[in-house]
Amino acid sequence: MSERAVSIVDVGPRDGFQAIAAFIPTATKIDMIARLHAAGVRRVEATAFVSDKAVPQMADAAEILAASRDLPGLDVQVLTPNVRYAEKAIGAGARHIAFVLSVSEKHNLNNVRRLPADSAAEYATLAKTVGDQTRIRLNVATAFDCPFDGPLAPEQTLALLEHLVESSPDAEVALCDTTGRVTPDRVRSLFETAMTRLPLVSRWAFHGHDTYGLGVANVLAAYDAGVRVFDASFAGLGGCPFAPGATGNVATEDVVWTFEQMGVRTGIDVAALISVARDGAALPDACSGGRVRQAVLMAQARETG
Repeated sequence: MSERAVSIVDVGPRDGFQAIAAFIPTATKIDMIARLHAAGVRRVEATAFVSDKAVPQMADAAEILAASRDLPGLDVQVLTPNVRYAEKAIGAGARHIAFVLSVSEKHNLNNVRRLPADSAAEYATLAKTVGDQTRIRLNVATAFDCPFDGPLAPEQTLALLEHLVESSPDAEVALCDTTGRVTPDRVRSLFETAMTRLPLVSRWAFHGHDTYGLGVANVLAAYDAGVRVFDASFAGLGGCPFAPGATGNVATEDVVWTFEQMGVRTGIDVAALISVARDGAALPDACSGGRVRQAVLMAQARETG
């Protein structure tokens, strides 16, 4: 990948939709993923294979996966919390698994009902059993901050990372600001330290929330540290059901607009993306975020009014 290009992973179809209580029709989800693809998004976290009881919004995961895989050139990743659901996803046709675990013990217990060490053992098992046709991504939740315990010491995250990377050195590793409370200096510092201590990891990603309005600033801090893969959610949809107070992910349109203004290529059409984001923000019970969408729509209204 060029030094002046980044890869954007739109996690709205999973992280964004799961935060909406009212069930979104499957056809609506499929249509929005198709429109993201038409706007130039080439990687999405389309859904999650999880307990229907815990996250009923993801009950149609197999249908969403099948429809998303039909879109040409789209890298479709799905989230799973353990080997059981990873195997279910692979059986349904998934070729890119995002395995999530938390550094924080309390958050991991709330999120996946097990200790971080148990989740790490599951990850090691998954890394050994997946075939060559399936890629793994490691999502490290609460890498910076826990909704229950507050800021985490960098060494706590790094110690877990060192253990996890041994299981699958080729996996992409995403450090997640689950609460949206981290500041840019901490983002840059942790990534720089992790890259130095874990040279076998060739692809790092950043997953940030915009709870305190620092989403884009944190993305740029990660970029300055050398990260080139960024999670974002169209319309700023999102939030973690197991992270009280966390609001949506950083808005994809905000991230894309910022990088394009900097001359960093994303391959995404901002106008087309904003069109999808506008409709995403209008979904029943949706809590949207971001600034670029509103700014562009207001400018358009002034021009036509």
